[in-house]
Amino acid sequence: MSPRGWAACYNSYMLKSLALLIGLICAGSLHAQTSSPQTLGYILQAEALAKSRDAVVDILAKSDRDWIILDTHFDGDPWPPEALQTIRAGKAGRKVLAYLSIGEAEDYRDYWQKDWDADQDGKPDAGAPGFLCDLNPDWAGNYKVRYWHRDWQATLLKRVSSIMQTQKFDGLYLDIVDGFSFFEHDPKTDQWIDNRHNPQTGNTYRKDMIRWIMLITKNARRINPKTLIVPQNGEQLLKDKAYSQLVDSVGIEDLFSNGNQKQSADDITYRLSYLKPFVKTNKPVWLINYATHPRYQRLATSKARELGMRLLITDRDLKTLGISRSLQD
Repeated sequence: MSPRGWAACYNSYMLKSLALLIGLICAGSLHAQTSSPQTLGYILQAEALAKSRDAVVDILAKSDRDWIILDTHFDGDPWPPEALQTIRAGKAGRKVLAYLSIGEAEDYRDYWQKDWDADQDGKPDAGAPGFLCDLNPDWAGNYKVRYWHRDWQATLLKRVSSIMQTQKFDGLYLDIVDGFSFFEHDPKTDQWIDNRHNPQTGNTYRKDMIRWIMLITKNARRINPKTLIVPQNGEQLLKDKAYSQLVDSVGIEDLFSNGNQKQSADDITYRLSYLKPFVKTNKPVWLINYATHPRYQRLATSKARELGMRLLITDRDLKTLGISRSLQD
């Protein structure tokens, strides 16, 4: 199919679901305001917490966290709904969210096929699906994807169905939302172009990411209308009113420091220009800080309190509960 034909088909599909999406946005806005979580657990390698799954469940159930983000699998096996319910029941109102990378393919997931990159050179082989791009050099096993591609979306939506219907997580914590920035880079000029046009869809790469998250939300809330949708990073998308109304919260990494290195004033100002209006909606903004030096931990704490954000100080490998407490006066 030609790019123009593909775009027409894609846009027609999205228009058909517009009415439903409006309802989803309203529903998401309503239920997001019914709770006010203050503490967060973000543990993607829960196996590091204890020697057995039962022991990990006990630790998480007895923790003080309002929301807990987990990988969908523990030691290679999907979390059973009974274990999630035990964790959930440990604190009134607690929610357990599933981590889901929507902008990169991970070669350790069950959808991955070895012949996609059989020689492991970081580049898709001849038989790889059309959505697969090169390896992310900064993260082993993660490959960039054309997230607007129907085959990628079908692959991920199967996971969404399992996460929500079989495992019964309370929501989705969406990572690599900022994957649009990979495609906004112009290799000819070595510059990033805001709202760069995607010739395959006729939209901007940012709009394609928003539509992708809307499609995920539609499918998840078809199973559980109260599904929490929490994107990580990609705060530029919050400028879109429909998107900011749709999501229940956002997670933001490395806002004031990258580990123990302070971020530039220009970068901080740029990111805050998108985040400050969202903070005013009273939806939680989770400031996720990976600093180990007390100076940068104190900086994150003071800034989170000043701006009305929630705070998690944790390890970058996400093996521990870290430190998270209410900053409300």
